Amino acid sequence: MRIGLFTDTYPPFINGVSTSVLMLKQGLEKLGHEVYVVTVNDESFSYKEEDGVLKIPSFPIGLMNFRQSGIYPLKALKIIKKWKLDIIHSHTEFSIGTFARLISKQLNIPLVHTYHTMYEEYIYYITKGYFDSASKKLVEYLTLFLCDKTIDELIVPTEKAKELFKDKYKVKRDVYVIPSGIDTTRFYKENIDKNEIINLKKDLGLKKTDFIVLYVGRIAKEKSIDFLINNFNSVLKQIPKAKMIIVGDGPDIKDLIDLAKKEGLANKIIFAGKAPWTDVPKYYSLCDVFVTASKTETQGLTVMEAMGASKPVVAIRDESFELMITDKKDGLFFDDEKSYVDMIYEVYKNKKLRDEISFNARLTADKYSPYNYAKNVLKVYEKVISKDTNVVKKVVHNVKNIFTKSGGKKWKN
Repeated sequence: MRIGLFTDTYPPFINGVSTSVLMLKQGLEKLGHEVYVVTVNDESFSYKEEDGVLKIPSFPIGLMNFRQSGIYPLKALKIIKKWKLDIIHSHTEFSIGTFARLISKQLNIPLVHTYHTMYEEYIYYITKGYFDSASKKLVEYLTLFLCDKTIDELIVPTEKAKELFKDKYKVKRDVYVIPSGIDTTRFYKENIDKNEIINLKKDLGLKKTDFIVLYVGRIAKEKSIDFLINNFNSVLKQIPKAKMIIVGDGPDIKDLIDLAKKEGLANKIIFAGKAPWTDVPKYYSLCDVFVTASKTETQGLTVMEAMGASKPVVAIRDESFELMITDKKDGLFFDDEKSYVDMIYEVYKNKKLRDEISFNARLTADKYSPYNYAKNVLKVYEKVISKDTNVVKKVVHNVKNIFTKSGGKKWKN
């Protein structure tokens, strides 16, 4: 099958969506499919095509480092026509996503969409608290139009996102829950150079005896990092040798640095800044526990990364994390400030529990491999194509599958 993945973010840009798309590409290719990516070019205002990845000219929009492309770039259309795609899978509702919808209709190619982001949680970046109710209604209208009316099938990464569409937005269509995949081998402790960890600890001014609490992700209001900082003095009362490392960048970093100073934690909380993609596994490796208080995740890939690194996760009890974590088995949930501090202390003092959770966490994370992710997404692709009203296209697709399964050479259109 020839598959086109359309996304506004893709490595080297790092966020949950770009990681998800990369994992899907790798998983589908492992299953023997041809995969192409259409994304923005964040290096220059030009087209670039390399190894099946087409980057379209774009410009910054001044919001969370995202970029916007034209919604109908003709040069890109000419290139995509040559790919002879069987399916289009969009991973954004914006410029590249609009382009995916247009060419899906123009070229009569089925369109699957993954809804990655709970946009209602991000409205304040634009409205600053004004017209909140009206803005949420507008987001609902646009979401329904882009994720219901203009696509063939809809995928979401969690039950929480499915409930948004089914219970709140009242959509009638099928909604498939398929958690994003992750290459857990990147985070295996045996794959991390111990000398690099020693050097990183020196760079961060950490001691061997420090108990390291880690957060990785965007530094923004919706991630509730202020909760982690506000409660760290309580953690220190029980674990005097504790240190917190906050890895990432975002609009709230200055305010949070000021908050840490106000709480007298300037020498206890380290803001490490944005880490290169290749360095992120090192931070997981050096920590003793990973924490998150965010309730706006659609899945929370950093939690999966920490679990892949065999690290205990202490997470706020939220539907996004309940998909991955079984409490007291492969992670720990907290419900309030007291239980947050208590769970971190439990990890610190109870070696048996810590070791059991670390062991089980890796087993759980391995279930979300790119291969398994791709297999589940592929079932949706097959359903879309089986429903396709273009009889000729359906027959050609079925012949290709029969030819491939019978051991024939790779099909060429």
